[in-house]
Amino acid sequence: MLDEANLFRPNIKLVRQIGSSVSFFDVQIENKSGTLLTSVHHKEAAEPYVITFTPNHPKHVFTNVSYTALLRAIRYSSTLSTFESERCSIKLMLLYNGHSPRFIQYILCCQ
Repeated sequence: MLDEANLFRPNIKLVRQIGSSVSFFDVQIENKSGTLLTSVHHKEAAEPYVITFTPNHPKHVFTNVSYTALLRAIRYSSTLSTFESERCSIKLMLLYNGHSPRFIQYILCCQ
């Protein structure tokens, strides 16, 4: 059945995996003693690049990218500590891409 599913969409490959954790699209799911914990999955090869902060882009583009990352963290984090860790990752990603600390404070605290 899995082989047939892989033929249906050639650019999406499903793999067999046995273990206590699995990543599915952007979600990391882990089974800890019968309790399912979820978090945002970050691909190992992915770079932390988003739209760099330059005046060439409208302000709403930066806000939407940041807001979407924060919303993903809220939806996929099953515990508060997982959410706080993801929130820290978002802050570092925005700093890495040249966003101002004032903008980051607005996105992470006032939304």
